Amino acid sequence: MAALTIYLSRLIGLLTLIAALSMLADKPQAIDTVRAVIQDRSALLILGMVGTAAGLAVVLGHQVWSGGVLPVLVTAIGWIVLIRGTILLFLSQHATARLVDWFRFEEFFYLYVGFAAALGFYITVHGFSAAAARRPPQSNRSD
Repeated sequence: MAALTIYLSRLIGLLTLIAALSMLADKPQAIDTVRAVIQDRSALLILGMVGTAAGLAVVLGHQVWSGGVLPVLVTAIGWIVLIRGTILLFLSQHATARLVDWFRFEEFFYLYVGFAAALGFYITVHGFSAAAARRPPQSNRSD
């Protein structure tokens, strides 16, 4: 497996897992934060720019649509992050709030965040497993 796939899977996986676990640890605070961000156009713009930049970095550097689940998943996540970031840049504050309402984030909080945690865990484990598989075996000889 390519070194870039391994690196990105560990980076994306750990970030997703840590963010999801922090949200699960304090659901009321996570929901309040999402509400506050939706009400702040500047925050939405910054999130859109960061998401677009991160998505572009993955999309431009990692267009792998074969070779197993992990490389395809990393590429797909890059596209999703790019699309989501771009949407945040172009949608109005009101439209963004309606979109979050449409997804019923508060009602399905545990489903969304649980899925993110599971995905982060999967990508992290497979990224670190692939990295371990790439290492040459260590010799126990001491010459």
